[in-house]
Amino acid sequence: MSHPSRRFHPRAAGAALALLGLLATLAGPALAATVIHFQRENYAALVFQLRKGEVHALVLHPQGYKAHVSLDDGRHMTVTYQPHDVAMLETLAHAKGASFAVATATHKATATHHKLRYIAGAILIVVILVVLAVLLVGRRRALAEEEEPPREGGAPAAPPGAGAS
Repeated sequence: MSHPSRRFHPRAAGAALALLGLLATLAGPALAATVIHFQRENYAALVFQLRKGEVHALVLHPQGYKAHVSLDDGRHMTVTYQPHDVAMLETLAHAKGASFAVATATHKATATHHKLRYIAGAILIVVILVVLAVLLVGRRRALAEEEEPPREGGAPAAPPGAGAS
């Protein structure tokens, strides 16, 4: 007696792989960090925005003399400044209530986003191996059932050539 529920179904395998692809697609953005894109702006525009009170936060990076500016409307800008302008930028920022900071160089031992990528990759590989193992076991069971002839009436199958004399 054959069991259709144990047979290998290509549609079921395709559905499983499609579901796996969907899960991988949905998990990717969830693991990615939020990235802020800074647009370039000139120094005169920064000073004008500081004086108008449009700047929410100002962070100076002395290694490259770059300032990262967050505006009240949600935009983010990168501005190149001169080292002698630091005191004036700080005074303008504090006068208009904007947060002001000078970044310090710190070296991270390992980047967190790389660890998350490795973890996500390992999970994906394990899921693929499990799906392949399930498909392989199902295929072997289906082949074993096809090779075994069905028995009728409970009588054992006669060996070939035994009935002809």
